[in-house]
Amino acid sequence: MARTASEDPARLTTLPCPAGVDVRGAHGGRDPDPRIRPHDPRSGAGGRGAGAYPGSVTDAAAHLARLTRTIPDFPEPGIQFRDLTPVFADAAAFSAVADALVAPFEGAYDIVAGVEARGFALAAAVAARSGHGLLLVRKAGKLPGETISESYALEYGEATLEVHTGQLPAGSRVLLVDDVLATGGTLAASQRLIERAGWVLAGTAVVMELAGLGGRERLAPRDVVALTCV
Repeated sequence: MARTASEDPARLTTLPCPAGVDVRGAHGGRDPDPRIRPHDPRSGAGGRGAGAYPGSVTDAAAHLARLTRTIPDFPEPGIQFRDLTPVFADAAAFSAVADALVAPFEGAYDIVAGVEARGFALAAAVAARSGHGLLLVRKAGKLPGETISESYALEYGEATLEVHTGQLPAGSRVLLVDDVLATGGTLAASQRLIERAGWVLAGTAVVMELAGLGGRERLAPRDVVALTCV
């Protein structure tokens, strides 16, 4: 799920993440399109309102420190693999992580986008708990309708991501969610797709940032919020 260079596998070292961007007014002062406006729980229609996430970031960090596993020499010798599946399997931890991912952006987005594949699980949880819809950023050839695509470099070759065009109104504010920020290629391509589709990138949130791999720098000047850094 996440891999880093060789280090002591017996412990997960968490570091303070760089400060996130102030997302207030990130939509440029426009109201979200009424067709995708989330429900207001105060109206009895479901969803979550302001102040619904007290302590969520602190709770999520504690769960991540407790449950994230470090698997040595996977998928190849010298790699320390950060495994988040125990976090996903724990109901309290998964809920806390989903709430923490969305908390900095409350009121500043209209829909949540998830990147194939683990980003789907996180984005779906975030969308459901916050009362928003879900946009899928898929690998090439997986979407049946009209799409636009973005390619990005891999160590050997390249990969391509796609989104459906016309699925959201122009100017929709999209919160992009994924599990890990490593070198940043996948997230950078996803950000470009959102903007090329005529939507607004409301923000980018990840569970874990792998320090020293240049991902944050690759995404600049767009900011990213990470719950933990290793």
